[in-house]
Formats: sequence, structure tokens, C-alpha cells
Amino acid sequence: MLSVPTRPMANRAPKKKRTGTPHSVVTGGAGFVGSHLVDLLLGRGHHVTVLDNLVTGSVDNVAHLAGHPNFRFIQQDVTEYLFLDTPVDFVWHFASPASPVDYRELPIQTLKVGSLGTHKALGLAKHKSARFLLASTSEVYGDPQVHPQTEDYWGHVNPIGPRGCYDEAKRFAEAMTMAYREEHGLETRIVRIFNTYGPRMRLRDGRVVPAFVSQALSGKPLTVFGDGSQTRSFCYVSDLVDGIYRLMMCRDRTAHLPVNIGNPTEMTILQFAEEILRLTGSRSRIRRAPLPKDDPRQRQPDISRARKILKWAPKIVLSEGLRRTIDYFCGQRRGNPV
Repeated sequence: MLSVPTRPMANRAPKKKRTGTPHSVVTGGAGFVGSHLVDLLLGRGHHVTVLDNLVTGSVDNVAHLAGHPNFRFIQQDVTEYLFLDTPVDFVWHFASPASPVDYRELPIQTLKVGSLGTHKALGLAKHKSARFLLASTSEVYGDPQVHPQTEDYWGHVNPIGPRGCYDEAKRFAEAMTMAYREEHGLETRIVRIFNTYGPRMRLRDGRVVPAFVSQALSGKPLTVFGDGSQTRSFCYVSDLVDGIYRLMMCRDRTAHLPVNIGNPTEMTILQFAEEILRLTGSRSRIRRAPLPKDDPRQRQPDISRARKILKWAPKIVLSEGLRRTIDYFCGQRRGNPV
């Protein structure tokens, strides 16, 4: 059973009764996952304030919300002082570069948003007596030596490797979140997000789904690193944000402990490439390239905990999710030829 040492909580944040329309603050809300979460929150009656500096996010992801009476966008770096003059019920901390391309180009910014940004977001939640959710990642497990990955596995991470800035930023963010709960009595949640895909991913994101789809649609070779036997598990974004919402609202006594959210159906990268070729009808061939340093060999979530306390499991099968995603990328290519 997942557990952590506890001690008496000091400076416990005052509890308040939440009434009326809830107000959610979403950092990184113009990003891929964050923007889908914003849509879900608005659909469930929340007022939503998005904070995003647009380094990796895009206003295009929230442009359809312009004029929505319950939506507000603030362009701001979350590592700076956060001030809002309204009550806040929930803080959802999604701000961070999240693809290898992004965090290799922005290693210091990635570390800053995981440390200073998490500190500022937690401070906002504490000041407003709001519940806080950290969007962590399966990358905290590194190149795992336990398979599938359970939440009580501590990970196998190279802190000075090419992925270290992202892995360690998220591990620090988890520690900071737990410290705020222990020290200040803040209500907290930690979700460990596994590979997710869907509309609003960037074509040149660098992650495997947009990479393979854009290559297939362009008739270019699909780049498979190594022998392609490394595994991933792909969760459609609507399933992901449903699980995340359930976690934030969960009242289970263990809800403050990390929860894996992802699709446990595992496949090799080579199998995934072949599925992309089948669904796109592409005649692209597969090109091999050297495996990047510290690239995880296996990645599959154990979602027993999510099933138990959230009554959650993914619903969208891979072929359906990929069809929706491919349709989106086709539309993007028509507007922005590769």
C-alpha cells in the first residue's frame, strides 16, 4: 500500500465551506492537456482563470473560449508572484514544458517552473485556502526497473542526464506539494500522467504521436529509435482529464498520495508505428535511428489505485483516439503545411 511518513500538521490552513460557482485557476491552461482540462471545467460550471506565459502553450488552444462569461486568460509566468483579487477554490498546476524537444531547449525554465512555479502556485492555493493539484508525470519513474509502474515505486532517474531537468523538476514539485500539505495543512493532489495524445498537440512537438503522424501524412519515413522494442501506453486526452477531475474532487482519505492516470494497454514503438501507417494509409517506410540516452525501455501504468479510489478507467480505444487525432493534424497541415 502506498504510504509516506507523517507528522502532526502545523499551521493548518483554515477550512472553508465551498458554495456557489467554483473558481478554478489553471496554470499552463493554454497548453495541450491544460486547455482540455479548461474545457471540462467550464462544461461542469466552473469559473476558470488561465495563467500561461505561452512559451510552449498557444492562445489557439483557448481561442474558442473568447467571450465566454466564465473564462479569463492572464498571460503571466507562473514563476513570478501570483495575485488574484477573487476567491479561488481549486488550483490546477499544469505549467511546464512537457516534451523532450521543449525541455532540452529550455532546461533552466523547466527547472524553474517545477520549483519556483510550483512554490508560487502552492502559495496561491494556501493564501486562498484552495485545493491544489499537481500535474506530475510518469517521468518521475525514469527508466523503470519495476513493471508495470506502481505509485509506491521510487524510480530510476539519472539527475544529470538529458532528461534530468524535467524528471527532477517534477520530483521536486511532488516533494514541495507534500511539504505544503504537511506544514500548512493544504489539501493537495498529485497526478502522475502517462503518455497522452489527442487534438491540440503541436505537429513539431517532438513526442512520438505527432512525430509519427506528421511523418506519415508527409510521406516521410517514420523514425523509430533503437530496435523499436521499447514500450509505451497511450491514453486519449479526454480520458486523462476525466481522471484528473475525479482525483481533484476525490474525498478518499488517501487522495493526497500520487495517482497514476494513463492507459495500461502496452505496445512497442514499432507496433505503434505500424498502427499509424495503417490508419493514415501512408506508404512511408520505417527508418531506424540510435536510441537517445536515458530513453525509458518500458512505460506502463498500474492503474489499480485510480480504479479503486476514483472508479476510473480509460474508455477510448487507441484506433478511435488516433482517428480523431489524425483528423486534427490533417486540419493543422492544411493551415500550416509541413
